Amino acid sequence: MKIRTRFAPSPTGFMHVGNLRTALYEYLTAKHEDGTFVLRIEDTDQERYVEGATDVIYNTLKTAGLTHDEGPDIGGDFGPYVQSERLNMYKPYAEQLVKECKAYYCFCTKERLDELRASAKEGEVIGYDRHCRCLPQSEIDEKLAAGIPYVIRQMAPLEGESTYHDCVYGDITIKNEELDDQVLIKADGFPTYNFANVIDDHTMGITHVVRGSEYLSSTPKYNALYDAFGWEIPTYIHLPLIMGKSVDENGETVVSKLSKRHGSTGFFDLVNEGYLPEAIMNYIALLGWSPAGEFENREIFKMEELIKAFDINGISKSPSVFDYDKLEWVNAEYIKAMSSEEFLAHAKPYYDDIGVDAGCYELLEEILKPRITRFTQITEKLEFLKELEDYDIALFEHKKSKSTLETSKDALEAAIPLLAECDWTREAITEVLTGLAAAKEVKNALIMWPVRIAAAGVAVTPGGCAEVLILLGKDEAIRRLNIGLEKITKG
Repeated sequence: MKIRTRFAPSPTGFMHVGNLRTALYEYLTAKHEDGTFVLRIEDTDQERYVEGATDVIYNTLKTAGLTHDEGPDIGGDFGPYVQSERLNMYKPYAEQLVKECKAYYCFCTKERLDELRASAKEGEVIGYDRHCRCLPQSEIDEKLAAGIPYVIRQMAPLEGESTYHDCVYGDITIKNEELDDQVLIKADGFPTYNFANVIDDHTMGITHVVRGSEYLSSTPKYNALYDAFGWEIPTYIHLPLIMGKSVDENGETVVSKLSKRHGSTGFFDLVNEGYLPEAIMNYIALLGWSPAGEFENREIFKMEELIKAFDINGISKSPSVFDYDKLEWVNAEYIKAMSSEEFLAHAKPYYDDIGVDAGCYELLEEILKPRITRFTQITEKLEFLKELEDYDIALFEHKKSKSTLETSKDALEAAIPLLAECDWTREAITEVLTGLAAAKEVKNALIMWPVRIAAAGVAVTPGGCAEVLILLGKDEAIRRLNIGLEKITKG
């Protein structure tokens, strides 16, 4: 049978990297075997529904490069693909189980259930006490005729054990007495998440279910439903947790489940911070999975390479830690590998904001490509080009180059007239400044440090002295050098 996986997010307006990794692994599981990747929107929980959130899901998948084969926007043979459009199909399945004595009507009120929970001792978890499980049929008929509200609960097995196999965690066994008589249909007629999930997966022909390891303990509930209907249980692939690192008040590193307190955890939040979608997906793929064979020890993958390399046997049981430094490194590798056209396409909005001359694009690519890890850093690195901010003349003093205010003054006085007369190329500028250093019998840094400080007004620039002068243009550069000389002279 052809593999069919599904990504079934709830439209809550936010795509956490954990959800996105699940979508990616579902996509890779299907595509590695030339299977089908299905998008299903699970919107029956109206309390969590956020207007416009479905568009966020579409945009995220498109931007992330995860193209679904079937879904609400493109259709397919197993629709509808929006859960709220499938509501008329769930209750008949539940009623079928009632008729087969595998489920029952429960008329317990909210007050009774609250009292049941309140009777629990501290730390004790009390499930439903199955009060309505064995009601006489005459009483059931009487309550139904009277219009008393009810839910439909499954009759969970009471004895023995249930075992299922997971591709990552192996065989999982639980005692059936631990299973609750879960609600299938709520009092408002809506299905519960678990019930709708099973019905949808079966009727859509889903063969492989990929989800977080937090569902390991509840999977027997799903399997009990498959068994009750006599349906084939899908292949399960449960994924390890994604953790985040933080530092506590004692300065100790603490690892806990990834959340917003660790930094941006939403896909578009990361994109807005300057991370490339392809780099994000590349990094997320390695959070819990390791390539093998010809791809072993590789860390940079294009999507088509991930599809070829992906094997569920490479998924780890151990939680993975979201490392922003590693994501930064992956992003930098993608930037370095870009063609000139790709680099300019990403960088140009920042160039335009700063007002960079088009003639400097090639130079900027040369000096920025090895130095930036995100394109958003361009603004900060080139901020000095916008205008010369007031700066402290102490910047001219530099221990390593042995630069002082006096040597800086001498260097600028000598360099300005020479630069004003030279051709405005890197080669010519460098020749003038190194020639000046040779004539004065000093190291190049003693000349170039004060020139660069006067030109940029900052200690750190994304290029050397000649590059800074070229980026500024001759007129602006000479103007700034004169300002620097004046600042030093005035003290």
